[in-house]
Parts: sequence; C-alpha cells; structure tokens
Amino acid sequence: MSKIDREKRIVSKMIALYCRHKLGAKEMPEEYKMLEEYAHKRLNGCKFQEQKPACKRCTIHCYKPDMREKIREIMRWAGPRMIIYDPIAAIRHLINK
Repeated sequence: MSKIDREKRIVSKMIALYCRHKLGAKEMPEEYKMLEEYAHKRLNGCKFQEQKPACKRCTIHCYKPDMREKIREIMRWAGPRMIIYDPIAAIRHLINK
C-alpha cells in the first residue's frame, strides 16, 4: 500500500470517527462526505507523493482555507483517539512524523 493510500485511509477513518462520536451521526453527513472527497482529491494531486510530509509540516498548503480549518478541527479531535480505534495507524503516523 502506498503512502498516499494510507493517508487517504487514515483521513477517512478520522472523519468517520469525528462524525460518529463527536457529532453523534450514524451516517456521515453530506458535508463531511464532500470533505472526505476533497481530501482524497488533494492527496491524489500531491506533488510530493511518496515523500509527502505531514500536511501540517508541508511547505505547500493545497487546501482552501475553509476546508483546511475543517480538516484541522477533525484531526485535532480524532488524532488522539486514533490510538484507541486504530493503534497501528496511529503508531505508524507518530513514527513517520
């Protein structure tokens, strides 16, 4: 699995976790489905590909400001909880940081 595929999987899990536990939604609201699609599109177009740094450390911020703020809020909330819901992905993320 490529680094971009792992990143897409992790961002999808974080959005789903946020929707399910923070928002209490049984299904992902349309707004968050659009955010997930947007994040995947940005990852597919990342010029760094396999050498991609963490988004927060990237020199090129490819997200629109409003989308960037939404994903940042989700990552701040879901990131620490990933150790419970997907410990392998969380540990891998910490190592690659």
